[in-house]
Amino acid sequence: MFENYAKLLIQVGLHVKRNQIVVIQAPVEVYSFVEALSQEAFRAGAKDVIVRYRDEIISHHRYLYADDVEKVPSYVSDLYNQTAKKGACYLYLVGDDPNLMKDVDPKKFTNYRKAFRKDTAFYRHQLDFMHCQWCVAAVATRSWSKQIYGHEDTHRLWQDILRICHVDEKDPVDTWEKRKQQFEKRVDWINSLELRSLHYRNHLGTDLMVELPEHYRFAGGNSLLIDGTSYFANIPTEEIFAAPLKKGIQGKLVASMPLSHQGTLIKDFWFQFKDGKVIDFDAKEGKQVLAEILSTDAGSSYIGEIALVPYDSPISNYHQIFYETLIDENASCHFAFGQSYPECIEKGLSMTSEELKEHGLNQSNIHVDFMVGTKDLQIEGKTRKGEEITIFQNGNFPWFD
Repeated sequence: MFENYAKLLIQVGLHVKRNQIVVIQAPVEVYSFVEALSQEAFRAGAKDVIVRYRDEIISHHRYLYADDVEKVPSYVSDLYNQTAKKGACYLYLVGDDPNLMKDVDPKKFTNYRKAFRKDTAFYRHQLDFMHCQWCVAAVATRSWSKQIYGHEDTHRLWQDILRICHVDEKDPVDTWEKRKQQFEKRVDWINSLELRSLHYRNHLGTDLMVELPEHYRFAGGNSLLIDGTSYFANIPTEEIFAAPLKKGIQGKLVASMPLSHQGTLIKDFWFQFKDGKVIDFDAKEGKQVLAEILSTDAGSSYIGEIALVPYDSPISNYHQIFYETLIDENASCHFAFGQSYPECIEKGLSMTSEELKEHGLNQSNIHVDFMVGTKDLQIEGKTRKGEEITIFQNGNFPWFD
């Protein structure tokens, strides 16, 4: 089964091209799976496979005790910038303990992320503007499984990961080709509506108006490089997503699930928006971490992404919190603070950052997703002609594939 998962990530997630460099970032605990990935990558014609392992315990010690922890070593930034210049693709394997960093000052993470994005600006540009493929996928580790199930059970977590990624089906590559067609159907439908705004409501207290920029574009499922290469940036994925008008959000938005952010759990939180900006917020746990997120830069207190995920979807039907955004965001409609995606506006991939701003898309050094979907979520759309259309009813599209 691991061989099929490796095949899926290399062939479908990244769609590795012949003579392309593959960069893998992974927990050291999953060394054997990385071996399977490297073998599959070389079979696909990769020129080289570069692996950057991380050990979460060592990372924890570093953030607690090391000097200059908020600076990015040149050998780190050079790795990403130099490989991006060579047209590399990037696989990020997630699976760390979501609670491990709770005793670390959150400012250290915020400052490091700001420095990393600044020092790897070329690499980020290549990813954001569709010059290099990237994929985020999950792997089972002991500490993560303990957080989910209450005891270490990597076997069970591997089985859950493989199932929600459809690896347990006869031919996962063929399955994901069919899923691509399902996403295309949803995207084509919502883009054809020429929406002006979306109104979100549910029993948690969410009552939010979201304006969309003119010539918005929902995307989802696979992505396309400018040379036409198809890849999936997230496996698993259940979302279609867009960018809101930066200053066009009004009302209250209540999170429906905890958020695990850089080793800290944030629970029971909400936001009040005016003209797109958070003017008030609270959380029962992790409020200081939220404050750090929102104060990162000028765009971090504005929304960069809205994503639609049916409540009746494979991950949601687990009725299980995984404490990992990659999976949890695909069980629920979600929003993201910070950076928007240029593909979410017509001709956005050919625009500069300033031009994207002029079209109402938020710019920031962060991108932090949080979940808002519920079983009773209602989303009503209003078109530019003034027509009202139900986008979500009882947590789902009014039609389903």
